[in-house]
Amino acid sequence: MRVVIAGGHGKIALLVQRHLTGRGDSAVGLIRNPQQAATLRAVGATPVICDLEHTDVADLAAHLDTADAVIFAAGAGPGSGAARKDTVDRAGAALLADAATRAGVRRYLLVSSMGVDDPPAAGTDDVWAAYLRAKRAAEDDLRGRDLAATVLRPGRLTDDPPTGRVTLTRHAGRGAISRADVAHVLVALLDEPGTAGATLELVDGPTPIADAIRAATT
Repeated sequence: MRVVIAGGHGKIALLVQRHLTGRGDSAVGLIRNPQQAATLRAVGATPVICDLEHTDVADLAAHLDTADAVIFAAGAGPGSGAARKDTVDRAGAALLADAATRAGVRRYLLVSSMGVDDPPAAGTDDVWAAYLRAKRAAEDDLRGRDLAATVLRPGRLTDDPPTGRVTLTRHAGRGAISRADVAHVLVALLDEPGTAGATLELVDGPTPIADAIRAATT
């Protein structure tokens, strides 16, 4: 399997790439900073310099040639303003979907966020509100496309060690989840096309990941 990950230098993306290459798959990480390339190579991935805010669909589609799946794990990141939440978290996800369609890649995983079902509450920080709106818009855009897409909404992210046990369901309730377990779940979702069309929330829980994925297909 050849998987292209947008936001290839992110913590979750690096863990996904390590899992994929460790089992013999090919992982390609899209990054905008050439100085990040060595980190991707260290986990066995192939770095590709591609700034989602400054490329077009044809160039991005060329990077997806022969891919079996794409994962959107990019984000404007801490310290970015509201405008970049839109240009990266929403527009970048849509651009990747456009490119996947052009390249004939149907499997698409979107890393979204819990809390996007309702409008941001009054008094919410402007940047956080922009982030939630961007993630919701990215989800809505993806659902209108002819792609085998799965939306994953992790809870509060931690750097704790993986437990291999989660709650994965349409409405999981508030909670935390380690980035390591998120990465495990993303790789498992790649292997389960029956989750296409699903929007799943993910937090710590009692269920082994393989069993949680199987339950999500029913």
